[in-house]
Amino acid sequence: MSSDILLTRLASDCYRHGTFTLSSGRSSDHYVNCKPLALSGSGLALLSPALLDKVEPEAVAVGGLTLGADPLVSGVAMAAAQAGRALDALIVRKQAKGHGTGAWLEGPLPPAGARVTVLEDVVTTGGSSIKAVNQLKEAGYTAAELEQKSPDWQKLVHQDDLAKVQMRLREHLAGKTEVFESTHRMRRRDGEWRWVKCRAEGLMDDRGRLRR
Repeated sequence: MSSDILLTRLASDCYRHGTFTLSSGRSSDHYVNCKPLALSGSGLALLSPALLDKVEPEAVAVGGLTLGADPLVSGVAMAAAQAGRALDALIVRKQAKGHGTGAWLEGPLPPAGARVTVLEDVVTTGGSSIKAVNQLKEAGYTAAELEQKSPDWQKLVHQDDLAKVQMRLREHLAGKTEVFESTHRMRRRDGEWRWVKCRAEGLMDDRGRLRR
């Protein structure tokens, strides 16, 4: 399945484990950079229809903040054309153009009030997406981030493994373990069960509340 190939490519081409400083200034043991995949022909061919499937039917364009969103909006617009759907691409500049029209937006501008779906390659704090949304709204468009409708993960965990997974998650959120680790079975989209190994670390705020 193309979705399985995409997930494999994301894991192999885009994920790194180590010590990194993110654009937000925070430190992380995990780093995701989707550009190696989005800027490859075969990778963009996998990403574009998957993203297009999530774009609202009423949207007339997709947009995003340069540089990360540039290949995504172009690929989704092309995938839409191949599917017979009218959908343009907009690139939101980080600052106004220093010459010519001084524009913030590049691409075929839709009519005022039109809906634009904002795409982003990697989201940590959401700052890039929020900036793109705000610029599009200032330009007179209705803009919103792409809504990712994911199933409840607990419903995907095998019934015989769920109690153990929940216990380890509670222990981690209570501060009893440095990281959450679990090996358990999860159901794929085709209904088949697969063993997976999960490792994650909860990010808490100053009051000890889970942020992500």
